[in-house]
Amino acid sequence: MKITIVCDVLGEANNGTSLAAYNLINTLINKGHDVKVVCPDPDKKNMTGFYILKRLNLGFLNNYLKKNGVCLAKGDKRIIKAACEDADIVHGLVPFAASKRALKYCKKHHIPFTSGFHMQAENFTSHVFMMASNLMNKCTYAYLWRTYFSKVDAIHYPTEFIRDYVSEYNKKNVPAYVISNGVNFKYFYPKQVERPDNLKNKFVIIMSGRLSKEKNQQELLYAVKRSKYESQIQVMLTGDGPRREYLEKLSKSLKLTNPVTQKLYKHEELNTALWLGDLYVHTSIVEIEAISCLEAIATGMIPVIADSKKSATRKFALDDRCKYESKNIDDLTKHIDYWIEHPEEKKELQTKDQEFIKQFDFETCMDNMEKMLVEVKRNYDKK
Repeated sequence: MKITIVCDVLGEANNGTSLAAYNLINTLINKGHDVKVVCPDPDKKNMTGFYILKRLNLGFLNNYLKKNGVCLAKGDKRIIKAACEDADIVHGLVPFAASKRALKYCKKHHIPFTSGFHMQAENFTSHVFMMASNLMNKCTYAYLWRTYFSKVDAIHYPTEFIRDYVSEYNKKNVPAYVISNGVNFKYFYPKQVERPDNLKNKFVIIMSGRLSKEKNQQELLYAVKRSKYESQIQVMLTGDGPRREYLEKLSKSLKLTNPVTQKLYKHEELNTALWLGDLYVHTSIVEIEAISCLEAIATGMIPVIADSKKSATRKFALDDRCKYESKNIDDLTKHIDYWIEHPEEKKELQTKDQEFIKQFDFETCMDNMEKMLVEVKRNYDKK
């Protein structure tokens, strides 16, 4: 098929949305499809199949987005027409200017259009300091559905959680496909490695992901400070983002025995960090699908996950020992201390986790994404 992928956000593969886009693009190309990509990345200007849009100028928000490693695209009619006019189907990633423009074009020219659901309202409202406002979040969801999601031919949800979470807005019963973004077991699998000298005799706690407000990493630092084993614990944050400096300052102010390490890894190199860990902690309060958590589980680590009603990640905790009350620092400390004191209990849970993780096989998930596009195209043609 001729497939066009519209990426309002692409950039480096350092966030969930961009990584999902690259995975889908590369998979479809490898499967023999003719793939065109619309994105705002000038470094891809001379790459075959890429159509480059200008970037949106959002004033003071530009620097903030830059810290997140992303930029947003303008919805240029001419470029979008060139990328979509001979497509069998078009797939958008997020409900922003370029995807909205592409959707409008496809509606007019009778081309089926599918979209991923990769952004919670809270991902936006956190940037304008209104993440805790239920009214603002509801208004954001209502706006996104009215202007975009209600008009597409099918929606890809990475988890059942997010499908159910926004079901009240899906009044037109837009077809839903629940497909994980997948874990690549070629990179993420259990492995024993020798630790460097600075980590020997330490209990290493890791959290992966963007350093941002909704990820809530400061909760981990406060919990470690309260641990009776604080002097033995080394926290590793494997990500980057707008809260890097804040977390560095917090680590210093808490006077942790072992200063927190922060390093951004290329995705295919993240396994080298995860293999060093004793425990994976996921503090995020807003999450559609934390692939980073699944990847940590795949490498053999036991997770401790925030039980947040706005996060799909809590579903990955197969045992109460792996789930703490979100925003309850003392409860997180209790769980950390428990796993330091009971290392012999890891083996049983690791066996369960390795069985659980099989359903997120990357190849199977990408096969299902291809099947979704083929099926939507076929159903559209029947109409």
